[in-house]
Amino acid sequence: MNAKDQMLRATLPPQDISTEVLLEKYAKGEEATAADVRQRVARALAEAEPEAQRAQWAERFLWAQEQGFVPAGRINSAAGTRIEATLINCFVQPVGDSVSEVRDGKPSIYTAVAQAAETMRRGGGVGYDFSAIRPAGALVRGTHSRASGPVSFMKVFDASCATVESAGSRRGAQMGVLRCDHPDIETFIHAKDRGELTNFNISIGVSDDFMRAVEADGEVELVHEAEPAAETIAAGAYRRDDGQWAYRRVPARQLWDQVMRATYDHAEPGILFLSHINDDNNLYYCERIEATNPCAEQPLPPYGCCDLGSIDLTRFVRQPFGADSRFDFEAFAEVVRLAVRMLDNVLDITYWPLPEQQAEAHAKRRIGLGFLGLGSALVMLGIRYDAEAGRALAARIAQTLRDTAYLASAGLAREKGAFPLFKAEAYLASGFARRLPGAVREAIGRDGIRNSHLLSIAPTGTITLAFADNASNGIEPAFSWTYNRKKRMADDSYKVFEVADHAWRLYRHLGGDMAQLPDSFVTALQMSALDHMKMLEAVQPYIDTSISKTVNVPEDYPYEAFRNLYLEAWRAGLKGLATYRPNSVLGAVLSVTPPPAGAQAAPAMPAVTDDPLRKPFASRPVGDLEGVTSKVEYMTYEGHKTVYLTVNFMRVAGQLDGKPVAVERPVEFFMPAGQRNDGQQWITSTMRLLSMVARSGGSIAKALADMRNVVWDKGTVRYGTLTRQDGTEVPRFHDSEVAAIGYALQRILIKRGFLDAEGIQVPVAALAARLAGLEGLEGPSGGAVDRGGAAPAAGGAGMPAAGMGLRSGKPCPECGAHALHKVDGCAKCANCGYVGECG
Repeated sequence: MNAKDQMLRATLPPQDISTEVLLEKYAKGEEATAADVRQRVARALAEAEPEAQRAQWAERFLWAQEQGFVPAGRINSAAGTRIEATLINCFVQPVGDSVSEVRDGKPSIYTAVAQAAETMRRGGGVGYDFSAIRPAGALVRGTHSRASGPVSFMKVFDASCATVESAGSRRGAQMGVLRCDHPDIETFIHAKDRGELTNFNISIGVSDDFMRAVEADGEVELVHEAEPAAETIAAGAYRRDDGQWAYRRVPARQLWDQVMRATYDHAEPGILFLSHINDDNNLYYCERIEATNPCAEQPLPPYGCCDLGSIDLTRFVRQPFGADSRFDFEAFAEVVRLAVRMLDNVLDITYWPLPEQQAEAHAKRRIGLGFLGLGSALVMLGIRYDAEAGRALAARIAQTLRDTAYLASAGLAREKGAFPLFKAEAYLASGFARRLPGAVREAIGRDGIRNSHLLSIAPTGTITLAFADNASNGIEPAFSWTYNRKKRMADDSYKVFEVADHAWRLYRHLGGDMAQLPDSFVTALQMSALDHMKMLEAVQPYIDTSISKTVNVPEDYPYEAFRNLYLEAWRAGLKGLATYRPNSVLGAVLSVTPPPAGAQAAPAMPAVTDDPLRKPFASRPVGDLEGVTSKVEYMTYEGHKTVYLTVNFMRVAGQLDGKPVAVERPVEFFMPAGQRNDGQQWITSTMRLLSMVARSGGSIAKALADMRNVVWDKGTVRYGTLTRQDGTEVPRFHDSEVAAIGYALQRILIKRGFLDAEGIQVPVAALAARLAGLEGLEGPSGGAVDRGGAAPAAGGAGMPAAGMGLRSGKPCPECGAHALHKVDGCAKCANCGYVGECG
């Protein structure tokens, strides 16, 4: 980066969210800045170098990070610490067709569960191919029983992931794959229709033969090596010459339409083109790819790993937004060379969860170097992402990345040795290696190559926030120029962050006309689905593994055109595809209206010498109390329910900063008896406990928040609505009837002014001012407006009954709907627009 561009960036103030994410996820000990983290990482990676050269390499590695290389999250989080956590983001875990024995070299199902749990406990995400597991109903001779099928066992992995997830600060991530010709493929396609497997992404592994059958409207056989049950054989199943059992034949288009319609409705399953993946694989001669990591940018063999890092392309844009703006390819190439060495060193210093993973990694030394900020960089260069010029520049950047990285790895092989399974003639005959330029092939033939694979474009969620000023994610364009991100703080208050794209911020910083943005400012939903796919088509030939990309399509995108997207992706030679379409089931993707100026966490409670909120009372006071009775209507799996809730209040005197004050606070909660035939015991006990907490001076806000965390096994309960920034209302879902009642009680206290709009305790000063009749007090602003009230009857206003609600993802912390999905590497709620964890 030249001096002028360095100065320009130095004067751009950091975003609050960037500092917040850095401190929460990556900074360790006394570290307070990105520079501190970079120094630790540089020193840690230099430990793999000869001792006499470590100081020199640490200096060079620090320079590379300062110029735009961003190691993946696990490296930034754990490198150079004493934490026994892996520096590798993701792995593939093999799973065999046995509950207790190794079969065909693959571990038993429960051994695989244990190995995956250990991997996730150490910080790694996991992908699996479940195709080896025999289909439901197949014969199990050893126990004279019937198999339950792969989807049933996936639920065991799902539960394990949820348990491990709760033990650490990084969410568990899993990818489940099933081949398109597995007899249980239809069950797998619909596995997430009812909201199950919430800790999985799922993808169908398809072959060229299957896709050709789709094109020709032909049939395909669903096969497995396991023997079917007698009735299945009687129905026509037979053993083929290759030893596989053909369970039945089905029209390929019928299967294809089931996959596409499920994906159209709720974004899963995705598609992996396994034939393309294996045809292009540098190590076709010694491995077979069956699965990918959770975000699908790394197709991997059993126990394979993805050792990732990305280069921020915005750091190489010179004279941004000017007529003479350009991309500095020479500086980019220099950072690529150092990044290859750094990622290679990661393999030698990381903690490995399993010895099998270490052996696999050291035999092949896979790394995955990619880039981030493509969308932002194109904006800064004045080039539209969806224009031919944008695709051409992206392809040239990818080609430079490829050629430089492969030459750097050949140089490392000359210095440190090639990866152990390298065979020059076979390696150079692979589909990808045949596309390398002559000079690169010559260097590999002469010196070997240190790393079997070198390139991968991953989603870059939180590392872009912490280290790249929220440049666009991976290969993606910006989804929006600004959006809101709400974060719960340690004291249970909320803080609303305004998050902006780096290019947008820089343009504003330079005094650009924000009312009339240049033509290059184009977001994901302002371009066609085909243009998204064309960018993949332009870049994929230069990437030896794969690319994580989401093709966003509008809600009214016709199904016939949507289905053809995947067919066109296969014809274009892509290795996979993910799409996202807002619709009546999933709702909109994201709230993009920035919060009002000054939006922040609820003010801290001032010092109180005689706190009127904490005074205890032995019993309900004698006499009359002011009360609120609310009629509450909600939907459960049993149908429409109605209850009446009553909260009684009293005035309590105390002192605030030495001055007398009086507040109103709740002291009694009850639900009149005889409202229901069942559940009266928990209703009565819950109301008594709440009344006890209220009279003892305990935190009612926390007690109600705890109620809202209660979960039952009977499906979600629909009560209340949430108004999004665009004015539309979406339903609010709760994980149990207890949670819905807790929410209803919160609404009463919010309307009374005792809690704020987020259910957080209002400070004593504000309560006293309200009681004294003062006006002009404001509650928290920004984000969505929450409304209680009756839920419409089943089917009313086009809304589904509670048990049939939004149940295709994880529960959203904002609206409660099971509609939290990974979109562009971030957790986004399809019901209310909440944006949560990224990366």
